[in-house]
This record gives sequence, C-alpha cells and structure tokens, in this order.
Amino acid sequence: MTRILPDDLSHALATRAVHAGQVEDPLAGAVMTPIYQTSTYRQEGLGKHKGYEYARTQNPTREALERNVAALEGGTHGFAFGSGLAALDAILKLFKAGDHIVSGESVYGGSMRLMRQIFEPYGLKVTFVDSREASNFERALTPATRMIYCETPTNPMMFLTDLQAVGDLAVSRGILLAVDNTFATPVFQRPLETGTDIVLHSTTKYLNGHSDMVGGLLVTRRDDLAERIGFIQNASGAVPGPMDCWLALRGTKTLPLRMKQHDASGRRIADWLAGHQAVEKLYYPGLASHPQHALARRQMSGFGGMVSFDTGNFDLTRRIVERVRIFQLAESLGGVESLIGHPASMTHASVPPEIRREMGLTDSLLRLSVGIEAVEDLIADLEQAMN
Repeated sequence: MTRILPDDLSHALATRAVHAGQVEDPLAGAVMTPIYQTSTYRQEGLGKHKGYEYARTQNPTREALERNVAALEGGTHGFAFGSGLAALDAILKLFKAGDHIVSGESVYGGSMRLMRQIFEPYGLKVTFVDSREASNFERALTPATRMIYCETPTNPMMFLTDLQAVGDLAVSRGILLAVDNTFATPVFQRPLETGTDIVLHSTTKYLNGHSDMVGGLLVTRRDDLAERIGFIQNASGAVPGPMDCWLALRGTKTLPLRMKQHDASGRRIADWLAGHQAVEKLYYPGLASHPQHALARRQMSGFGGMVSFDTGNFDLTRRIVERVRIFQLAESLGGVESLIGHPASMTHASVPPEIRREMGLTDSLLRLSVGIEAVEDLIADLEQAMN
C-alpha cells in the first residue's frame, strides 16, 4: 500500500492533520482509514504473512493514528496506548529500581499518583519540583537521574516550563526529557524542536476532541527509544482498540481548526474573567498579567482553551458549578463542548493536600475547558452563574 501523503513532501500542519499517516485502501479505495476490527490475521503459511500476526502487536487502524500524530509533532515514531496514563506507564517502564526522575510538581493528579503510589514502591525514585524555573530541575539532579518529566502548560495551574532551557539541561547531562503536550497540542507547541526526547498526549483530550474515547500516545524521533517503547507497548499490551484509534484519527483531521476556536474563545473568556469582581486569581498564559506571559509568547503560537480561576470562596465556587447551563460539570477536557471542573475534588483529589497548597490549588479553584460554542453564550452562562 502507498502513502496518501508522501513522507518526503513538506506540508502545512492542516494538510498533515488530514492526510499524514494514511495509506491507500487496496480493496475499495476508501477515503477514510478502515476500522480493522479483528483480533488476528490469516497467515499464508509458516512464517508467511502480510506484516500482521496478532492485533495486540499490529493493527492497521492503530498504525495510521500513530503515524498521523507522529507527523503532527514532527516525530518519526508514534505509539498508541489505552489511556494517557498507560502512555506514561510505558515511559516509566524504561527505567529500573534505583533510577531517579525529576518531575514537575504541578502535573495531572493521576500522573503524580502513578509515580508515587505505583512506581516508587518498586524502587523508582521521583523528586517533584516547581517546574517554572529550569534551575529547580538542575538542583534536583543526582548521579542516578535518568529523566526530567514535565507538563507545560500544567494542569490546572497553567504554569509553564521553559522547554529550551530544560531541553538544553537534559542534553548537557545526557538524560531524557519527556513532555506532556496535551494542553497545547502540536498546533501551539513543538517540544521535539527544543531537545525533548518523548512527547506524551492524552488522545482523550484535544487530539480526539469529541469526548467519545480514551487513549494515549507517545512520539519520539529517536530510533533507540522507539525500539524500547515498541517492545513495552507489545509486551505490556496496554493498547487501544481499533474503534478508539479510528475515533482519534477522525479527531486529528480537524485539530488545527478546532484549536483556533478554542484559543479565540479562551482568550475572550479570560479577558472577561479578568474584569469580574468575583475572580480573586486568574490563570491563563495568554494574559499579559500572567507571570510567564513572555515565555508563553516565545514558545507557544497560541494559548488554547484551558482557563483556571479562583473565587477565594468555596461556597461561591460550589454555586457556580451548580448553576452553569452550557458549561457541564465533568472530568476531562479538550472536547467541542465546554466543561467546568473542580480540580481539588476531581482531577487532583489524589494529590496530597499539602502539595496542592504549595501549588496554589485551593478548594475554591475552578478549571474551564472552553469548547467551540458561541463565546457570547459561554460568557452569558458564566455571568448568570457567577452573579
């Protein structure tokens, strides 16, 4: 089968989103990648097959998604998993007992839980630092450090990590750098271009964009890492089914268009919240008032649709989530619909209270995932709920 979009041609991101990674369908010429809903493949004889033996190891639908997202990130190898945490689990399995990792402390609560409660008891050592300063990562390094891990922007505090500075640090010390690029997506941020070795995505979020599947994906340019991650993917078996891969691949086709709207509406809502008397603190890197706005402008081409704000009053926060009509109180983010979340009791409930306090994640903090509805309706919904 031949590629729909030849690898040796340079195309804009929007073109790659629609075509990259797909191959021509030899049976019927299907424009959309077929869903290969099969667990196994017929072999012509002993040792004779068409490159596919068992669906945990290879699936054409999954491979199309992996190639597509790798192309969007500017990588050469992609690996799909059953969830974003399964993807992080695969990264952590690159290491052994006694190895040390330095991670940003303001990461998704499930990521911290996986490191602290699953891998640390097996002997992996993890130090959590404030990721806003590259020097904090450097001070935490030890002779046993094998990787730096961070999110940027972080969930839900919207802290940024200087990818170029941390990438230079990792290269100079000969250690890996893995970056969760879920919030920014390859539309707004390109970690592999600043020294990052592995990019992680929860494909559940913006890449899929329709809140109808769960998945994760890793992208790298390094052949040695690709060989090891591919082995872990197959040996551990935490792979997504073909239908979930097809749903995510359908989503990436419109990713650049959707991210433009998420970004435009996110900026409008952040501007509106900045002038609201009920908002005590506001977290959005697109605002000039954000302490790292200059860094955001330097390493991001857009600021996205994630906005967090703190009312300073838990009773008011509770009333807001109970009174919104368009925004829906729900876990997750990145879909076409707007969601409102309470991180302290939802996404970050597993994070120890003392760490939440250090991050500034209070019980009165709310996180918005701004969808693609009419922004005037979204602002009106927030206004009626907050007043």
